[in-house]
Amino acid sequence: MNMAGDAEIDFVGLAQELETQELEAPGGVASPQQYGQLMALYLLHSDSLSCKFLWKRIPNNIKQANTELGLIWEVGQCMWKRNYPGIYEALKKDWSESVKPIMNALTENVRRQALNLVQLAYSSINVDDFAVFLGMPVGEAKQAAVSEGWTLDSQSKFLTPKKIESVSTVTLPNEQHLSVLTDYVSFLEN
Repeated sequence: MNMAGDAEIDFVGLAQELETQELEAPGGVASPQQYGQLMALYLLHSDSLSCKFLWKRIPNNIKQANTELGLIWEVGQCMWKRNYPGIYEALKKDWSESVKPIMNALTENVRRQALNLVQLAYSSINVDDFAVFLGMPVGEAKQAAVSEGWTLDSQSKFLTPKKIESVSTVTLPNEQHLSVLTDYVSFLEN
């Protein structure tokens, strides 16, 4: 789960630049490309409030003429509803070159968070459930887990997450993270 080419992009700087460009745009209306990038960056940075406000201020004619904006909005809606299979499905779209690196980073970010939450919440997990949770084929999910130092019992098809050695190596979850963790566990249990 590595984003070799995308890691070089300064996503925080890009978001600030796009916000400035929107403010300085004639009539306060940016281009569809700028809106798409900014909305995707807000999702990447887990800034749902800014994403929702951006969606509201994008003129309807621009939303209707640019389907990619609606597709990005769909990803955000799935994220807010904590519809994890829906998130992965929505992220599989054929993105434009201006948004593709951001959406690739978002996919990796969602998967990394899912993997970390499973590691915190489970002592073992079925491989099939884990694959659904990461939104990837079973073979890739196994490979991702093993590359993280997890153990796989091939006979029972259960993964055992690598134990976290010290609390200082993990950022303790705040209320939002606890809420997300609860939703992940509920999703997997059902």
